[in-house]
Amino acid sequence: MEGISKESLQRLPTYLRYLNELHLNGIESVSSTTIADRFKLNPVTVRKDLAFISEDGGKPKTGFSVADLVAEISEFLGYNNTQDAVLVGVGKLGSALLGYKGFSNYGLNIVASFDCKTDIQIDSTKREINNISMLPDLVKRLGVNIGIITVPAESAQAVCDLMINSGIKAIWNFSPTHLITPDNIAIKNEDMAASLAVLSQRLTAILKNE
Repeated sequence: MEGISKESLQRLPTYLRYLNELHLNGIESVSSTTIADRFKLNPVTVRKDLAFISEDGGKPKTGFSVADLVAEISEFLGYNNTQDAVLVGVGKLGSALLGYKGFSNYGLNIVASFDCKTDIQIDSTKREINNISMLPDLVKRLGVNIGIITVPAESAQAVCDLMINSGIKAIWNFSPTHLITPDNIAIKNEDMAASLAVLSQRLTAILKNE
């Protein structure tokens, strides 16, 4: 995905959800202006985003083919190629992620979950919980590349190191801590404190203008 900005990349899944809705409703074409209006963006921004993934610049009056854009964005984001993942930390958040059925729409398949406790009951899924000691063997045997961390902050770095040493190449971290990883490891931190800070700042600005 060289050349595309982080902001553009983050907007593509949003476009894709909207395009899927249009496709389900039988709408065959859409303009960049329509997409821009839906998300309160500049049409130029949308056109630039779509230029990264579509060779078709859209046709005058009719715009883009919805079906083509769905296929092109899905391919660009890798949603057509299912990636296996393992999850460590089967607490409330980990259990919720295990029970979420929408990951398959984005090419993610959680093949195994791990915890230091294996007697946890998960109402939303029938998944077996494996002891963390089994992680290295399973990751290497199945060739898993993605690890999801949902453990407490004090355990996260140790779990991260174990994943990397086992062959994991990308880590999705939900633990509230900064993880230290080598440069050749892809990592995405879901920082809820940072998101709340942004939301609070925007709320403060809105209230001041009322």
